[in-house]
Amino acid sequence: MFPVLRISATSCPASARAFSTTPHRASDLAKLLLIGHLVKDPESRLTKHDKEYFTYTVATRNASLPPDANGERRNSSSTFHRILSFHEGSNKYLSTLKKGSKVYVETAFEIREAEPEADPSTPQGQRQIFLRHESIKVLNYPKHDTQEVSEASNSF
Repeated sequence: MFPVLRISATSCPASARAFSTTPHRASDLAKLLLIGHLVKDPESRLTKHDKEYFTYTVATRNASLPPDANGERRNSSSTFHRILSFHEGSNKYLSTLKKGSKVYVETAFEIREAEPEADPSTPQGQRQIFLRHESIKVLNYPKHDTQEVSEASNSF
């Protein structure tokens, strides 16, 4: 239907290349974007070397499933994403967020394979997914927080 145009690599000048000449590592990307609700207030924790970091969990709702043979829709489920933040500036902001806030989160995504000799019942013996905080934006605050803010502003 449509004619196919084939150009060999030798007939195309170097300036017409579609890809960068930088190493692959510089352009590789593993990112996860989430829109969901904070399951609980972000928590401060300490590393082995007493460096503070924050952890928080965002719940997202999975797409609803198609109707079954009877035409009934099955309930969709939720997925819980645990995110770690090591950014000092972000951690100050995270400490002000409350459970139930609807958030937009950008994270770096990393999968660590299980250690071959480790016991499968331990974290080292299981495949682990790490989500490293990059940015967060609050889309909506919880309803009870907005009521408290409006009540407080009325009392002044």
